[in-house]
Parts: sequence; C-alpha cells; structure tokens
Amino acid sequence: MKTLSILGSTGSIGHSTLDVVRRHPERYRIVALSANTDVQEMRKQCQECRPELVAMADPKSAKELENVLREDRLPIEVMAGAEGLQAVATHPDSTDLMAAIVGAAGLLPTLAAVHLGRRVLLANKETLVVSGALFMEAARASGARVLPIDSEHNAIFQCMPPDFADGLGKVGVERILLTASGGPFRQRSHEELRDVTPDQACAHPNWDMGRKISVDSATMMNKGLEVIEAHWLFNASPEQIQVVVHPQSVIHSMVQYTDGSVLAQLGNPDMRTPIAHALAWPERHTSGVAPLDLFAVARLDFEPPDPERFPCLRLAFEAIYAGGTAPAVLNAANEVAVAHFLAGTLPFTGIAAVVERTLAMSPQGRADDLDSLLSIDAEARRLAEQQAMQQV
Repeated sequence: MKTLSILGSTGSIGHSTLDVVRRHPERYRIVALSANTDVQEMRKQCQECRPELVAMADPKSAKELENVLREDRLPIEVMAGAEGLQAVATHPDSTDLMAAIVGAAGLLPTLAAVHLGRRVLLANKETLVVSGALFMEAARASGARVLPIDSEHNAIFQCMPPDFADGLGKVGVERILLTASGGPFRQRSHEELRDVTPDQACAHPNWDMGRKISVDSATMMNKGLEVIEAHWLFNASPEQIQVVVHPQSVIHSMVQYTDGSVLAQLGNPDMRTPIAHALAWPERHTSGVAPLDLFAVARLDFEPPDPERFPCLRLAFEAIYAGGTAPAVLNAANEVAVAHFLAGTLPFTGIAAVVERTLAMSPQGRADDLDSLLSIDAEARRLAEQQAMQQV
C-alpha cells in the first residue's frame, strides 16, 4: 500500500486525486492533506480520509478547521502557513507526494520532499519554472522519482523511451510536440481580447480547472510554462519543443522520433487519467475515465499558435532562451498580472504587457541558489505590481 500526502487537496487536481484513490482503497492511504482557505471542504475530506495531519496555508482558516475537527471528535493534527505545508510534504509516513498547489507557494514544500527522496507526482508547474535546475539536480542527488501530472507532460512521459534522461538525440527522439487547446479565445482578434471578462476567460471549452490556470490557458501562458517544464523534465532544448494547437484536446501530446515515427497519447480530457497513471506507475489501474470513442471524436485538427494573439507564449520561449532567473521573473510577473485581471483591475491584454515590461526591467542572474531565486521572485512581484497599476 502506498501512503499519500496531497498539497492542494481541495483544488481540482486534489479532488481528482481523491476520486482515483477512492476507487482503490486497498492500494492507497491518505496521511496528510493541505489547502488554502476552504475549511468546509477540508472538513469533509478529513471525515472521509482520516489523515494524520492537515495544514491550511491561511492561519485563520487553520484555527477554524481545528475547531470544527474538535466538534467532529477527529484527532487530526492541524498546522498553518508555510511550516504546515512543509510538514505535509515531508510527513514521515508518506511515500508519495501529490504536489498540486497552484503558484510559487508549492515550490519549497515540494523541493523538501524531493530532498528526502520521495516519489513526487508533480502538478505544480511553477516548481520547475522557478527552480528547474535546482529541482532536477536535487532529484538526481536524492534518487527521488518525479512523475509529471500535467496531461501534456504525462503524455510525453508515456511516449518516451525509458532512458530519455541521457539526452533526446541519444534515444532517437527528434522533438516533443506539446499540444494546446487554444483556450476559449483561439479565434478572437487582438482587439476583441481587451474586453474579455474573468468569467469568459475561465470558461475553458474542454477542461475543468481553477480560475488562475484557466486564465493562463486563455493567454497560453499555461503552455509557455509547460514548455519550460518540458525543458527540465525531458532534458530538451527549446528547439526540440514545438507547440501545436489541437482544439479537441484528445491527443494530449506527441513525441517525434528520428525515423519519422510520431507516438501520441490519446484520451478523453480528464485529469484522472494522468493522475491514475502516475499513482500506479509502473503499473496501471482504472481511473474512472470513460474509454475514448474515436467514432464520436470523428476528426482531429491541428494548427500553429498565433504569436500576435498569444504573446505570452513568445515571452515564455524568450525566458527559456535567456535562462538563469528569467523564467522565475516570468512566472512571478504572470501570477501578479493574473491576480489583477481576476480582481478586475487589469484588462486581459494587460497580462502580457505586465509580464513583458517586468522581464525587461528585472536584472538577469544565475538560478543556482534558492535564496537568490526567492529574492528575484519577490523583486519581480514588486515590479509587476507597479506595472499592473500603470496599466489601468
């Protein structure tokens, strides 16, 4: 039996993970959970899973949860803040960590689990975007197994030869074809995008995701972050990664080999498939997802991304070419800009503008020291706040 900790258990990935776990009670036991502020949902999860430890990132929510668990007579330890997240990620009884916190908040606890050599099921893009070199080096040093949960990276992992870490050229891989749905605004003009509302941006045509990730999908920053993530996960150069817009979201990504072959992983757009794959790996078991009906799908379309409509994708490639701290700046500025957009204080097209200006203003440095990365992250957020206020 595997024992599992979940960072971000009340979010969409957390819910899907618990659904898969629920289908296999003989294989998994939940030992620790974390959330941000959703006390009532965490209470329900505690009643069902009976973990040993729970943590709320918000201290006030942690106190409230502690009170309701006392009413329920559940002897579960409750912690708060960054210390609590770290404790969940490094719980001594846990063999596996599902890292599903959105944003840079998941970086430190996930890295702590890697240092302990745990199996990490990685759904947090920002961990690799901000600290890819440090993270992968720590995994190599500790022997930690990192299994990707993003549907695209999990698809690539399934299509790769087992020894891809030695270099893609050495194993006959020519390039990675990273698919993107194009989001809800794939066919809108640049002029129409300025008036997009947060609710419109969060209405993804294929996937059920949180609001921040949904906005990232609408700007295609989500795909840009995935390009950076793929660079680190698969030891791929930017030239070896191509983004392909595929509106149906049936092919989750592809790997092109030097002999002309292209291997693709197909399935219904449901995050339980990659979650079940990573949880069971190297075995497989049921996920609760219906089999793909190719006759119902009927057609598969592909097109290149429009760089004018999606400048965030261009900025992500520029950041990966720049290297060093540029991806960390990109991520920090994007988080700030998206938060302003969701709050109604920044237009949709202002997201890319804030990111681009923050990248131009931030000094470039090496990304080989965690303290320096965190300092760069904080400074990028300060600059992005200034830029966001000027965009209004």
